[in-house]
Amino acid sequence: MEAAFRRRTRLAASALVTTSLVGLAGFAAHAEIVVTANDGKMALENGNAVVRKQPLPDTVSVIDLTDGTLKLLGEVAAPASVVGPPPSVAIAPDASFALVTGAMKIDPADATKTVPDDKLSVIDLKSSPPKVLATLQAGAGAAGVSINRAGTLALVANRSEGTVSVFTINGTTLTPGGKIQLGDAKSGPSHAVFSRDGATALVTRDGDSKISLLTVDGSKVEYAKRDLTAGIRPYDIDLTGSAAAVVGNVGAGTGDNDTISLIDMTAKPVRVVSTVSVGQTPEAVKMSPDGNHVAVTVMNGSNKPTASPFFNDFGLLKVYRISGTELAPVAEAKIGHWCQGMVWSKDSKHVVAQCTVENELIAFSFDGKALNKTSTLKLQVSPAGIRTAEP
Repeated sequence: MEAAFRRRTRLAASALVTTSLVGLAGFAAHAEIVVTANDGKMALENGNAVVRKQPLPDTVSVIDLTDGTLKLLGEVAAPASVVGPPPSVAIAPDASFALVTGAMKIDPADATKTVPDDKLSVIDLKSSPPKVLATLQAGAGAAGVSINRAGTLALVANRSEGTVSVFTINGTTLTPGGKIQLGDAKSGPSHAVFSRDGATALVTRDGDSKISLLTVDGSKVEYAKRDLTAGIRPYDIDLTGSAAAVVGNVGAGTGDNDTISLIDMTAKPVRVVSTVSVGQTPEAVKMSPDGNHVAVTVMNGSNKPTASPFFNDFGLLKVYRISGTELAPVAEAKIGHWCQGMVWSKDSKHVVAQCTVENELIAFSFDGKALNKTSTLKLQVSPAGIRTAEP
């Protein structure tokens, strides 16, 4: 049975890649590149995340977002996972390669279950089609990943062992640089982001509701022994400019409204300065490249059983304006179920959201006042992580 499963997986992977080659001419010339990591293992069945009865290969898709229109350019099989925050993808500053983590894999001893994985894939974005250059080991439950603006260092948050893995970068070659212990195995490091100057990094810990500060000196990364407190279970975190970072606090999943928080990166010391309620489970947060807005994907109960009093038959994409140290609501739009991450276009005029149940990406235009749907793109498996090159 195991041999048959592997054979079926290889054939499915070949089909996924073969059918994705349309539009690859001129691949390298496109500036608005979006990379998504897609989980072929998991499905949502009446509020429960379960292993598919016939799993498909995980994939990484490369997408063109020119003028807010989504177009699939290429796809390659590589480990990915819906477990962990959506920034399980990072793109090099020159867009030459992407890093993709695979937090979970099917349990070799029981195909109905998953166990933590440690895979970090290096994806060549210049080849046509894209290809896997290397598969490395980070730590158990490898989840959020980021590359510094200099393109010399990467951090991977390992949710199942309480650590952050450090990798040095030379061209497209990554070299392990050790691990930083933040807490016990249940502390849940989820995502790490570098400050704009690369001298510090922030790591969310959804297991014990802390945000840890790291110091960075060249390739030397250390835990500063200082933690910030924003809300219950800080999960995704983003930092675009030098002034502020934003964190999503996913809460306990008990139907209560959850929050996002703004972190003042100019304060000495760095600190949380404001928190606003956004609804049930802010899965992802992303600041616009111009630094003026924050987009949030809110589960809104769409991932709960239909009989739950907290169930809603749609998720929400919300946008908030950053005004100094305050966050103010600007716009929202209904989206699908169990929706994951989102990205902005470089000009801050379009937002793309991932909806996992629908296997769909949705693009919206944003004029500073309203969100309007412009394009959709269906994928063969569930989009779970997403990133563009950081501004």
